[in-house]
Amino acid sequence: MKKEFKMSQSRFDELQKELNYLKTTRSDEVAEMIKVARGFGDLSENSEYDEAKNEQGKLYSRIGELENVLLHAVIIEEGDLPTDQVSIGATVTVTAAGGGPSRSFKIVGSQEADAMHGIISEDSPFGRALMGKKAGTTVTVNAPAGEMKYTIDKIERA
Repeated sequence: MKKEFKMSQSRFDELQKELNYLKTTRSDEVAEMIKVARGFGDLSENSEYDEAKNEQGKLYSRIGELENVLLHAVIIEEGDLPTDQVSIGATVTVTAAGGGPSRSFKIVGSQEADAMHGIISEDSPFGRALMGKKAGTTVTVNAPAGEMKYTIDKIERA
């Protein structure tokens, strides 16, 4: 089974734009770096050439990754999703069992996650535990630190 990458249309467009940039402008820049480095002489002791070839390898790797993601992308239309349960695009407010401050997280596809800003993937342990649940439900998250329980306080859509 091929992995699907769920994402919004805007994220798909961002990745497409990055791919186009890498295949055109950045590819030309790296080719020029290699050309200039070759001019420095003996390639066996040419650190500029080695660095340019490493950059080329990184570029081709990222292009391959982006092509794979875009090929297997599934665009999620948030308007088609249920509003009373957790799904991609929802902002979920939870409270840890035992109290503490409530925290809000936006649930997104794996290509859009940014945990430092409260944007979590539906594929993460926390995201998987929340998906499909309704407000008032208590969920158990199997985290690296052990099992943690949270109560879903509120589900919102932007």
